[in-house]
Amino acid sequence: MTHYASIAELETAVGAPAETSDWMTIDQNRINQFADATDDHQWIHVDPERAAAGPFGTTIAHGFLTLSLISDLLFGITTVEGSPMVINYGLDRVRFLGVVPVNSRIRASSQITAVSSVAQGVRVESTVTIELEGSQRPALVAESIALFVLES
Repeated sequence: MTHYASIAELETAVGAPAETSDWMTIDQNRINQFADATDDHQWIHVDPERAAAGPFGTTIAHGFLTLSLISDLLFGITTVEGSPMVINYGLDRVRFLGVVPVNSRIRASSQITAVSSVAQGVRVESTVTIELEGSQRPALVAESIALFVLES
């Protein structure tokens, strides 16, 4: 975790080495709960018996499940003095590059690529990579935008 004492200090982080989260295990229960929340019950995600005979030999996480975990994985990894909250401002480019098999572990790394002042605070753009433990290829790469709201 990196804490910045000011916006000026945060601006110096552009291009600095990526911050990396802890590992998270993606179990079948999490996959099933996501399927229930999104009504996406495709067999490749929720039917272990059928998926065992499928192309990956097991169930896999939904790509959007992996994407949705960015907020949790990166929560608190970057903090700024005077910013009591961070809002997910959106995503630009998103690429799903590999599957996340059940019971595998993922983590996120985030490299700040731009910092700009806006009326509500500071907009921070980052390249986020979701790594899959034991794989050279990432599961996902996204251009993420966060809004660090500043105290008035």
